[in-house]
Formats: sequence, C-alpha cells, structure tokens
Amino acid sequence: MTVVGDSFPRQYARTQRFTLGEPRNVVVSPDGQRVVFLRSSGGADPVNSLWVMDAASGAERLVADPRTLLADDDGSLPPEERARRERAREGAGGIVAFATNREVTAAAFALAGQLFLAGMISGRARVLPGTGPVFDPRPDPDGTRVAYVSGATVRIGELDGTSRQLAGEDTPEVTWGSADFIAGEEMNRQRGYWWSPDGSRIAVCRNDNRAVPVWWIADPAHPERDPVAHRYPAAGTVNPAVSLYVLGVDDGGRVEVTWDGSQYPYLADVAWSAAGLVLTVQSRDQRTLAVLRADPTTGATVPLHVEHDDQWVELVPGSPALLADGRLALAVDRDGLRRLVVDGVAVSPDGVEVRSITSCSAAGIVFAATPVDDPTSQHGWRWDGTRCEQLTDGPGIHTIVVGGPTTVVRRADLDRPAPHTAVVGGPTITGRSEPPLVTPNVTILRLGRRRLATAVLLPQGCPDDARLPVLLDPYGGPHAQRVVSTQGAYLASQWLADQGFAVVVIDGRGTPGRGHDWDRAVHLDLAGPVLEDQIDGLTAAADAVPQLDLSRVGIRGWSFGGYLAALAVLRRPDVFHAAVAGAPVTDWRLYDTHYTERYLGDPTVDPGPYERCSLLTEAHRLERPLLLIHGLADDNVVAAHTLQLSSALLAAGRPHQVLPLSGVTHMTPQEVVAENLLRLQVAFLRDALSSTPSATGPV
Repeated sequence: MTVVGDSFPRQYARTQRFTLGEPRNVVVSPDGQRVVFLRSSGGADPVNSLWVMDAASGAERLVADPRTLLADDDGSLPPEERARRERAREGAGGIVAFATNREVTAAAFALAGQLFLAGMISGRARVLPGTGPVFDPRPDPDGTRVAYVSGATVRIGELDGTSRQLAGEDTPEVTWGSADFIAGEEMNRQRGYWWSPDGSRIAVCRNDNRAVPVWWIADPAHPERDPVAHRYPAAGTVNPAVSLYVLGVDDGGRVEVTWDGSQYPYLADVAWSAAGLVLTVQSRDQRTLAVLRADPTTGATVPLHVEHDDQWVELVPGSPALLADGRLALAVDRDGLRRLVVDGVAVSPDGVEVRSITSCSAAGIVFAATPVDDPTSQHGWRWDGTRCEQLTDGPGIHTIVVGGPTTVVRRADLDRPAPHTAVVGGPTITGRSEPPLVTPNVTILRLGRRRLATAVLLPQGCPDDARLPVLLDPYGGPHAQRVVSTQGAYLASQWLADQGFAVVVIDGRGTPGRGHDWDRAVHLDLAGPVLEDQIDGLTAAADAVPQLDLSRVGIRGWSFGGYLAALAVLRRPDVFHAAVAGAPVTDWRLYDTHYTERYLGDPTVDPGPYERCSLLTEAHRLERPLLLIHGLADDNVVAAHTLQLSSALLAAGRPHQVLPLSGVTHMTPQEVVAENLLRLQVAFLRDALSSTPSATGPV
C-alpha cells in the first residue's frame, strides 16, 4: 500500500524499484501440476517467502515464511551468500534463492546460514541441523539428501540432520563448490556444483585463487575496521585456476575432469542431464568456445562443438543443452544473427535474435528471442523438433517457464505498471507490488540512419510549445537494454521528466538484440561508437520532438552509464553541458579480465585500446560541470576509478564534485541512499543547466 505523503524517490527506494511483492524465481513441476515461486507480502516488504500454486485451480499456499521459521537476520548471512547477492544484484531478503529435486516435490534453501528443506506436497518446511554456515543448498534429484557449500568446502546433509564434508582444503584461498568472482560477475554462472541424474555423484568446481592479485576494500568512515581482502583479476592479470572434479557421494571416489586449460582457461558452464555431462569452456581471448562431453568415470573429455569468432563468442544463458537423444542445441551466430542451432542446423526463424535457451525437454526447446526489427520486445518460442512456434505476441518483454503441459508467462509491457504472471489458459499468480506514483509519458522511436531505439519522456501535461532542458539517461554498454516496451523501465526517468526535463534514453551500438555486427561494433573501442550513437540519437530526437532544447543538455548514468556520462562531457562539451557519473569505470585496466578483455583485448599485448578508452588521459579537457558518485564498498567497479579520475582532474586544474558513499556497494541498496541520490542528481543538474551558456548543439 502506498504510504500517505510518500514521494516517488522514497517509494522507488522503499519498493526496490517496484520489484517487491512480485512473484519471482518461478519453477514448474515436470507433471505441470505445481508452480513454485518466491514472493514477499507486499510492495514494501523485502522478505521473500516460498509459495506453491496449484496450476489448475490457482490456489496458492505459503510453504515457508522466514519470519516464522527464523528471524530474518541478514547480519547472519555467510560471506559467500553476501558475495553471491552482490554478483546477482540481489537486494531483497528472506528466501532469495531455492533449488528443487527433479519432481519439484522438495525445495532446499538457506536462511541466516542455516539449512532448510520444504515439502511442496505437504506445504511444510523444517530446519536440517548441520555444520554451517550453509550456502547454496541443492537437494539430490530424488530429494533424499542435500548438498551445500560451507565456507570453502562442500558438504552433504542427510535428512536425519547429520552432515559430512565431501571436499575441501585447509587454505581459504582454494574454494570448492562455489562460483569464482569472474563466473559470478561476468559469465552468469552463480553456482559451482552439479548433481548427477542418479544422485550418486556430484561435479564440483575447485577454484584456486592464490595467484589472483589481492585488492583491499577499506571503509574510510570506520578506520577502526580492518580492510577486506578481495581477490580481483583485473584486465591483463592472473585469473583463478578453475578445475572440475566428479566426486562419489558415498564411495569417496574423486576423478578430475581434464581438458586443455592452457587453451581454455574459462569454465563458463556445466550441465549434467540423463544425456550426459557437458562443459562449456572458453579461451582467454574469448574468440573460441568449446563444448565438451565428459566421461564422469574417467574424467576424459571429447569436443562436441567448437565455435570461433574473430572478435568474441558470446555466452548465451541456457546454451548449450543436450536433447534426450544426445543431439546438441546451441545459441550461436549464423548469417549475422544469433540462431538456435540443433545438430549443426539453424532452426530458429529468420529475423529474430535468440537471447536465451529456457528449457530443453521431450516437448522440444523453449527459447527467448528478440525481433531484430523491434529490439524493444522479447518473445517466447518453442521448437518442437520440426518447426518453431511463437508462444507470445504483442509489444513487451515476455519470459516463459515450462513444466510438462503447463506454461507460465511473465509479461511486462507499456499497458500496465507491474508485470503480469500467469499460467497460459489458467490462473494468474498474484502480484503484490505497489502502484507507482508516476505513469510514464513515453514515446518510443527508431531514429537516424541506424534506426536507434530511443525513448523520449516529457513531463505530464507538457505543452507543445515548451522548451525543456534535455537529460540523457542511458546505460549504453553491452549486455543491457534501456529502451524496452515496459512501463517499469521508465519510472525513474519519468520522475526526472516531471522535474522539468525532457528525458531521452538511447540504445546504441553494442547493446543486445540487433545482430552480430551491431554487437561487435564496439570491439577495441568502447568509447567512440557508443558516444557517437548518443549524439546521433539526441539530434534526431530533437528533430522529432520540438520540446527538446539542445542548448541545455545533461547526461547521467551508473556503471557503464557513468563511464558514458563522464566521457560525454570530456569529449563533447559542445553537446553535453553537465554530467552525473555514478560508479564509472574510468580506466579499463582496473576492471575485470573477462568483461574488459572481451572488448578491448589484453592490455599486456596491446595497450592501445585501453589508452583510447581511458577517461584519465582526457581529464584536462573538462570544461563542464561533472558530479562523480561512488560507493566506497564497491568491489566490482572499485572506488579507485573515481578517485583516480578526481586526482587527474585536480592535477589538470579542472573543477568537479565528488560524492563518496560510505558502506555502499555497486548496488546502492540502502533506502535513504537510493532516495536522496535521485534528489541530489536533480539539484545538481538544475543548477548546472540553468547557468549553461548558449551552445550550438550537436554537430
């Protein structure tokens, strides 16, 4: 329920961007009878509970409530769980992740470092005493025991409450069963072990971090506290050594899975199904990806597929997957588009870019894809072994989960403020998010010679003859879209517009959904094409929307968007008159290996791209107001980025402002911080743009 007297910034922060109260982490049982999901009690409640819904009747039942089972004490979270939440950008509490057995009759989860097991049929949950702290528990396929990570070890918990260590070493720098930093941050691999289909063995990652450089994350606001050691593999430096072992759960067997680690040092994914144990490995330069089948008895591997690209091979969620008959399904680039390829043959239709493989079963392959002529939407598709069928329609972002005959679709669109999640042809899963205090007044356009996806937001009731200062609000970097056909994407942008701005959001080259060449246009240059497209889109938007005053243009962004905002005022002060750069990457040598080397190469081999894209070498060019914001506890884009740019600006005699955020990570989850950051940015931009001298605008 909306709080009386609430403001949008406070509501936006309190509801964690209106995600609280919405069903999430949906799983459908193989027989299609049960839909399991997480949801909090309302739009301001950050504590998620575990629910199950009858797919036929829609009857919902609360299975596990953290407030009943255990006081929700995030202070008791194991450090591994805190790190996982940061990698996954998880701001909620309570039950934030769970894993089920094969038939989805049991689910395991952790609360405050303790192990819990819930029955989906009985609707009851209980604690399983064990040696804690417990992280990432997963039941075996039959639901008769639970594996979990505790510190740097993997343990087995029995249903009678006994537990034992399966793998581990004396040094905390060698971890078993968890994802290393690079896998969690950049590969979308949040886990580090996988049960065999019969439950007799587990494939477990061993991560040796001893050679990875140590960075120290200190809290200057609390000098009495020790700095935290953080193993950070910066571009051009040493990655953790990741290996894979198959461990016998009862017999103590241990077999190392072998492949050429010098050629393929990255372990991107592991999948173990009845069709076999499959690994996805990558070369350090990411130009070659290999799919390997492993023999769990001997550890030997044989290649099933090798993919090469002269720039890089993209990792796609859910790809590869093995069909029951052993055929290999992948999402790989063919003829300029990312296609679903089965047994070497492209089966997805022309004109759509595959974004992920959702499931692979006897009923076929379900995948998500974006129409190239409308990158603002995403649809669910199914390949049934013969042809592809589009399962959703209409503008919006559609996400699909399938179990047996039951399909659940989550649709987010421009017609409603909250996503709608429902069984196809059946009941709706109740959403409990708060209605936002703003409604987007947004127009989505395709502009310029590159048909840039562009959203323009004006204040509610804006007259046709108004002349408004312009605020660009992009992300602009790879792997993220800001211009999508959903209301939720524009709520903060609309509030900014209602403060008296014309807000413009542009997805340029490098953002996903528009094919191979569009993605690779930023290869070896994360600055030039990205900035050029923002300027081209801005110019075209002003031609289409007369309320835009190009003599007063600001830009704000976070993370890559922060980099882009600072880059804009440094390189093009004739176009951009003020910038707010939050958590910006300022020197790409300080960012991690997997992300940075994919686009800019290895700096120890060719430092040129790093020098061309660095903000530090351009600090002397600043002539417009710039506000830098950075969380001092950020372990992803560390605060050194902002501090080094500030030092370079000071050395060049260039005035600027810096806002350090004590105890804040890359997520800025704290309610007061998130609320006041919006207000402070508006105040800064109003002041900066009100005093902007006349400018000619984009050229």
